[in-house]
Amino acid sequence: MDSVFVFDHPLIQHKISLLRDKNTNTKEFRELVSEIAMLMGYEVTRNMPLKEVEIETPVGIAKTKVISGKKLGIVPILRAGLGMVDGMLRLLPMAKVGHIGLYRDPETLEPVEYYCKLPVDVEEREIVVLDPMLATGGSASAAIQFIKNRGVGSIKLMCLIAAKAGIERIRKDHPDVEIYCAAVDEVLNDHAYIVPGLGDAGDRLFGTK
Repeated sequence: MDSVFVFDHPLIQHKISLLRDKNTNTKEFRELVSEIAMLMGYEVTRNMPLKEVEIETPVGIAKTKVISGKKLGIVPILRAGLGMVDGMLRLLPMAKVGHIGLYRDPETLEPVEYYCKLPVDVEEREIVVLDPMLATGGSASAAIQFIKNRGVGSIKLMCLIAAKAGIERIRKDHPDVEIYCAAVDEVLNDHAYIVPGLGDAGDRLFGTK
């Protein structure tokens, strides 16, 4: 089964177009990222297991369903992943949130973990890693591996825009991880930015350069 899911919902596609626009300001950009994350989260959680329960309504007993099985955890990759957290929490207010920070070693060019704080029961949770841009895939792959090293067996990756190179990197390094994205772009430029992409997601979220 293909492990890559590209969203074609009209609302998501419309909001991605606004997100790409260089004239979209910081406030609007931040709101759009949060809104898209919430819309994507609806599908990312589609296969969560259910169990049947009995609920007493004002007029009788209803046999209905509630979520069962593994609880959810959300782990944004700092810093741009933070922009997707609020949207996910609006949908899943009881989810626990971890954080992971990486930097690239200037000599080896390999990702190095500088911060990782995960829920204490992380190995019992299904984890959704949040990263708006999947470019080379190096940072996302490293973050997933760092999380796996802490005993997590169920991980999904959610991003807004993915380059084909990043998708292939995750498929190669982590064939068990499903990738969810709203758009797939063809190429990277010499600075490893996705083209046409939307620029630097962290800078556009937080108004920095």
